[in-house]
Amino acid sequence: MDPGRLLGIFIAWPALALVPAVVFGALFAYGRRKLVLITALAWLAYFPYELSMKLRILCSGECNIRVDLLVLYPLLAVLSVASVVVALRAKHRDRPT
Repeated sequence: MDPGRLLGIFIAWPALALVPAVVFGALFAYGRRKLVLITALAWLAYFPYELSMKLRILCSGECNIRVDLLVLYPLLAVLSVASVVVALRAKHRDRPT
């Protein structure tokens, strides 16, 4: 599946951005890694932003070309992947040997 199409689901249903926010929030509560908290907050901030775009609050009505997503989606993707790696490393280090 095309990653752009997969991420485009957040345009149609902005509330779905709360899912990764909650997941990364839980990972932060477990491992207390700052990057994971930043990722949770980034996803949490993306939700009202995308909702405002859907409700045409932040755009004049011509929101078909979303250049902002060329920055936001890669940023959220990189933060998410890096946070998963950090969380897995923390879990691996904390595991009793």
